[in-house]
Amino acid sequence: MPQIIFLPHPELCPDGAVSEAETGETVLDVALKNGIDIEHACEKSCACTTCHVVVREGFDSLKESDELEDDMLDKAWGLEAESRLSCQAYVTDEDLVVEIPKYTINMVSENH
Repeated sequence: MPQIIFLPHPELCPDGAVSEAETGETVLDVALKNGIDIEHACEKSCACTTCHVVVREGFDSLKESDELEDDMLDKAWGLEAESRLSCQAYVTDEDLVVEIPKYTINMVSENH
């Protein structure tokens, strides 16, 4: 069973986390299931960038992003070559190391 290592984030998981994942789950679903409340203002419909993450290890194991995700990612704060929307990044059989950016483009968090 693959694992996702979430790097420390000052608010969402200060100590970082290691989570078991099922093949075919999204990175966002694994995070939420494990108490890491990554913002997802569009309710996982690939219509915003609030669930943006950077895949530090295992990026090449993910299915390639589609045009819609790429268009949305262009709007993400802190975009990097290994950026993905966590609602669109499906776990395969390889472990991932994921960094949650400090900021999103939302001025106000949906969770507050």
